[in-house]
Amino acid sequence: MKTGAGLAETIVRRVGANEADPHDLLAVEEPLEIRLGFKRGDRRDHKAISITMRTPGEDAELAAGFLFTEGIVRSADQIERIRNCGPKVSDASGKAERINSVSSNTIRVDLMDGVDADLERLERHFYTSSSCGVCGKSSIEALNTGARRITDSEGTKVDSSVIHTLVDILRSSQNVFEQTGGLHASALFSLKGELDIVREDVGRHNALDKVIGAKFLAAETPLSDRVLLVSGRASFELVQKALMAGIPIMAAVGAPSSLAVELAKEFDMTLLGFVRDGRFNIYAGEERII
Repeated sequence: MKTGAGLAETIVRRVGANEADPHDLLAVEEPLEIRLGFKRGDRRDHKAISITMRTPGEDAELAAGFLFTEGIVRSADQIERIRNCGPKVSDASGKAERINSVSSNTIRVDLMDGVDADLERLERHFYTSSSCGVCGKSSIEALNTGARRITDSEGTKVDSSVIHTLVDILRSSQNVFEQTGGLHASALFSLKGELDIVREDVGRHNALDKVIGAKFLAAETPLSDRVLLVSGRASFELVQKALMAGIPIMAAVGAPSSLAVELAKEFDMTLLGFVRDGRFNIYAGEERII
């Protein structure tokens, strides 16, 4: 039975503790199909470009973030509107009139007339597995999405004492995780450690797409004065998405992969891993850490 806000209730048999209480909360996981609407010749067309398993909520941010980090759109003004396909429930507040909130697991992003969608890119298979069978420099070139080298000024530095505080701040802001233990999170902080935005999702890529999508729709990218913290490990894909948003410093609670480190070094990003228990490792970009 769904309870809302990304939560579902179920009945369990507990062994060893609280055996009298049969109720448990789960993180909701449902598929989302992202469709792209565009003008082809004299008519409007649309194409399904991705299906992802996600926690419902912030679907417009997720779709916009996905399109931006995959290099399909470059600016928010290229999007005419974002809407779910299905019976309309209500208009979303604070997201401008071009974004509607509806009850559906299909969301459509309509591009403005004159925006040229790279259909060849859409037809390529996105890398979704860490065991994709490619490695090293060739895969970085093959997955080029238009990310640019980080070229921040000398002022983009963060004190190590700030890094030590980020995980506790993130955990205290993970409302659904606190109740279920089943969600990933991504969060942006100022260089002083002030929380800017946090999003949760069953998919770690989705959580980051929601964060970046929210900033993209608000025309706040590139995020050159922000620190990104992700709740799990730092994969190649997450580093790539962060680079697309121009984030100079990325920290992960878990370990980075070898290719994530290589990509961070290639594009001059600061990459931190094992940020927990009062310690962390610097894998790239040491000059930004005081």
